[in-house]
Order: sequence, then C-alpha cells, then structure tokens
Amino acid sequence: MAVGSGAVEDMEMSAPTLAGAFADRPVLVTGHTGFKGSWLALWLARLGARVTGYALAPDTTPNLFTLSRVQETVHRHIVADVRDGAALAAAVQAAAPEVVFHLAAQPLVRLSYREPAATWATNVMGTVHLLEAVRSCPSVRAVVVVTTDKCYENREWPWGYRENDPLGGADPYSASKAGAELVVQSYRKSYFAAGGPLLASARAGNVIGGGDWSDDRLLPDAARAVARRQPLLIRNPAATRPWQHVLESLHGYLLLAARLLDGDRTFADAFNFGPDAADNLSVAEVLTRLQRHWPELAWQMDPQAGAAPREAGFLYLDSSKARRLLDWTPTWDLARGLEQTARWYRAVAENPSRARAIAEQQLEQFCR
Repeated sequence: MAVGSGAVEDMEMSAPTLAGAFADRPVLVTGHTGFKGSWLALWLARLGARVTGYALAPDTTPNLFTLSRVQETVHRHIVADVRDGAALAAAVQAAAPEVVFHLAAQPLVRLSYREPAATWATNVMGTVHLLEAVRSCPSVRAVVVVTTDKCYENREWPWGYRENDPLGGADPYSASKAGAELVVQSYRKSYFAAGGPLLASARAGNVIGGGDWSDDRLLPDAARAVARRQPLLIRNPAATRPWQHVLESLHGYLLLAARLLDGDRTFADAFNFGPDAADNLSVAEVLTRLQRHWPELAWQMDPQAGAAPREAGFLYLDSSKARRLLDWTPTWDLARGLEQTARWYRAVAENPSRARAIAEQQLEQFCR
C-alpha cells in the first residue's frame, strides 16, 4: 500500500483514538445523502457513533447513499433543507448531538453560475441556520463546518494556500464558500469565544472515490462516459487541482472533531486537508493515470469548451498546519486513490448490489 511519510504509524495511533472519540456518541451529519456525507456516515457507523442525518434526498440516480444502503447505518434519517431554519433547529434539538459535521451544500461551480441565489442561500444561510440551531442546543460540544479549497482568493500562484491567506472567489460557488468561512469566523468570535461548542472549518481539495455521480465532475463524468461507451469530453486538460481520495479528507474531519471534543481551543480554527505536492496534477495527467486501472476510458477535448464558465486554472493547499497539530498525513497517494476509485466503479457497474461491501472493504483497507 502506498503511504505518505509516517502514515502507517499515524493510522495505528489514530484508529483507536477515533473509535474512542465516537463510540456510542450522538453525531449529526448534514448532507449525509451526498457523496462525502455517505462515506462519512459509513465511517461513523464503523466507529460506533449514533448518527442523525439531515439532508435533501439524493439528487442523482444512481447515488452512493442508495446503493450502499447508508440509511440502514444511521439512527435517524431526516429529509429536509438547510435553508429551512425552523426544521433544522427542530432536528438539532431532537438529535441532541455532541458532534456536528456540516457538509450540506450546493457543491458545483457550473451550477452556481446558473443558480447563484440558491447557491448563496444554501452555502451561506444554510451555515447560519446550522450555527443558530447549535447555539440553542446545549448538548453540542464540537462542530466541523466543511468548505473547500476554492474558498481562497485565487491568485494562480504556484505555492499552496495557507489558512490565513485571503478568502474570496469569482464564481458564486467559491465566493459563497468564502462567505461560509466568514460566517464560521463570526460565530466563533461572537458567540463561542468564551463558552459553548468548539467550532472549526475544514478545507479539502478535489476529492475522488467510488459513488460520486455529480454533474460536471471529472471522475463521475468519466464513469458516465465509460457506461455509454463514449469518450469523455474535457474542457480544460491543463487545469491543476489538489486531488485526493475522499477518505483522506474525511480522516482529517474526524481527527479534527476528536480534538475539539478534547476541549482544546487551539483546534477551533480553520484547517486545510490537501495531498502531497506530487499529487497536485492536471486533468490530463489524472486521466492518464486513471486509464491504467480503467482501460475502457478514453477522452477528447470538448468542442464547446470555449463557451464554458470560467474556473480556476491552478489550486494547491498547504496542509502543514494539519500535519503539525493534528498529526494528519495522506495515507493513500493518488495512484492508490485512483486504483481504488476505478475498482469501485468497475465492480459496481458489473453488480450494483456490491456497492456497500466494496465501500466497507475500502474503509477497512484505509484504516488498517
């Protein structure tokens, strides 16, 4: 298994720590029907947590939540919108969680251009509603709000963004995620500085992994192209991103929440979770590596690429803070992450009923 420096030792230490942190603990996950949220719910179930999920119904067919029967792993499954502040507040009160992971979001750049008002309402006011609900719920001890690497003011520079770099964003998605970060900072300083739950935000790179069927994302688009036996159309082969398997970022969120539960305010802050510099690759490089594990995949330039909305050309995260304070480090390099991703999609294409078993097997391999 390909690992980063010290990753084996880190996982051996962190696995029992995580189990102790979440075993039989009430946890609320917003966005548990999404790609990341479904993987997180499966992992929390493995750790023995009692999970309440609050989210819209899955918005793609197929989807990881349904195929992997995630609803069977949660104690309470609530279908509702984070834009509905009253419904969210009632759900938080009923769940009485000690830990909250806020993943519910409108996560797509191109959709944000088409639906900017809905994107801002979900990503900014949804975060406000969540933190307002938390303010009135004395059981909550730790909150992790998940944003994105795109929350930084993108200057296309060749080094990694650090947590204290300026926030910003040209497209509505990126700008709304920067707005969500400002909401977190405001609530931390205004309401939680002297008491109440410890509040942190987590900024991860471009995640890959089995079970993502979102529109306008590279790996889901590749899976759909292979299923149709057509070449994948790509818009910007030179676009460079910090690619990482979904379990890498989730491991960071879990470690961060565990430290917040310890009561140390050092961790009530923003944290980057990105891959090693060697895995900050262009779209073309990622597809070339993916094809080694997925020979059916072919791609070509999209003839409509010039008409696509603007997206950042280069993104990279400096994750030295998470490495230093949380002892977090990538466990699977991109080669292993691509291998596991291709394996998941190919196996599920042959037999969709295997989705849950493959997900649990990959969780076991990652944690081992």
